[in-house]
Amino acid sequence: MAIDNNRLLLELEKQRREINRSIINPAIPQLSLEALTPLLTMVAQTRKDYLCGLLKMADICKGNPPNEEQISELRTLRQTYDELVTAANALETAIQRDYLDVATSRR
Repeated sequence: MAIDNNRLLLELEKQRREINRSIINPAIPQLSLEALTPLLTMVAQTRKDYLCGLLKMADICKGNPPNEEQISELRTLRQTYDELVTAANALETAIQRDYLDVATSRR
């Protein structure tokens, strides 16, 4: 029984890879480290904004709880950062699972 389950899971993984690749790969140009650098920079910028927002809030509040407006500003920074990290992670997963073509490294 376990052998049948393993075969099904292997076939399921193969089919998932083929379907995802056939849908995703044509929509996204071949990736390279150079092409991904702006994406990585964008994520780093939002991380910086979020962390700087927290430190600025702490400096302004001087140990007191922040007000709703300050929390709202920090929440917006976090949501932006979280969304970009989630998207970057999804792209990384697509690369790891061979859904996308990547350019060969020139070294």
